[in-house]
Amino acid sequence: MTHHLPETHIPAPCIINTGVVVNKLDMRRLLSDLGRVHYTYTRDGELHSQGEGDVLEVFSSPQRSTLVANQALYLNVNSFDYLELKQSPENETYFDLIQEGWCLRLIPQTTPIQERCDRTMTVTAIEAMMEQVLSAKWDAEFDDDTSEPF
Repeated sequence: MTHHLPETHIPAPCIINTGVVVNKLDMRRLLSDLGRVHYTYTRDGELHSQGEGDVLEVFSSPQRSTLVANQALYLNVNSFDYLELKQSPENETYFDLIQEGWCLRLIPQTTPIQERCDRTMTVTAIEAMMEQVLSAKWDAEFDDDTSEPF
């Protein structure tokens, strides 16, 4: 005779602007749309490094490191025990990545919407330049074809 214990259903957490995130997938989702950030790297409150940079990659790998160099951040969520969402006195959310007394604080300098707009504008500008270059090339070829004597 088997007894089925009733399943206790625990809903997934709902975190709004403040809280602790331990799920690596959730950490990746939160960090992946960060663009330009100000960062500080502290141990037990003592500042070891700070600067600004762009979050270029967020990944989860047991073999790869988190790297911060040359104003570029490559964040491995496996480098951290958890992520803590906090709010500044101005109600701006920032991210503390915690690992054994170390804290990598990321303070966004742009919003995800600004980042998407910037990327879209950059792509649009590149497409417009390419169109002008091709048009100029075709005009030059046309001029060369029409300037030759028959």
